[in-house]
Amino acid sequence: MNPFFPKDELFMRLALREAERAAEAGDVPVGAVIVHEGEVIGLGRNERELTGDPTAHAEIIALREASQKLGNWRLLETVIYITLEPCAMCAGAIVLSRVPRVVFATTDPKAGAAGSVFDVLAEPQLNHRPEVQSGLFAEEASLQLREYFAARRGR
Repeated sequence: MNPFFPKDELFMRLALREAERAAEAGDVPVGAVIVHEGEVIGLGRNERELTGDPTAHAEIIALREASQKLGNWRLLETVIYITLEPCAMCAGAIVLSRVPRVVFATTDPKAGAAGSVFDVLAEPQLNHRPEVQSGLFAEEASLQLREYFAARRGR
């Protein structure tokens, strides 16, 4: 059974496009899209290298934009689509902003905080636990990351 909705593919493709833009700018290719009532309200891509800001992760940028659009830090009735499993910082921000559904493409075995290394999104002591689904376009997202790091290593 496919756990994804038809619109999930559209929004994850937008996140993959944001990841591609991050790579073009010299950043790790991670993209994020936040949707509310079928409308994109937040877009983000990694900008750490571009800005020199260690918090300039795709998710954080998308969360900030979505909060501004909704005029509220609580991002109720939203979905965040991310090309890479969120790190601990981003997973914490997702929990704090009350995003009810997280869809990510590929796992991060080195820093993932949605089940790979930690599971911040399912931590029972926190006051919010979003629904999490993974694997949508995992191969495409993994390929973007592999190609980026191979190019950085000069291969």
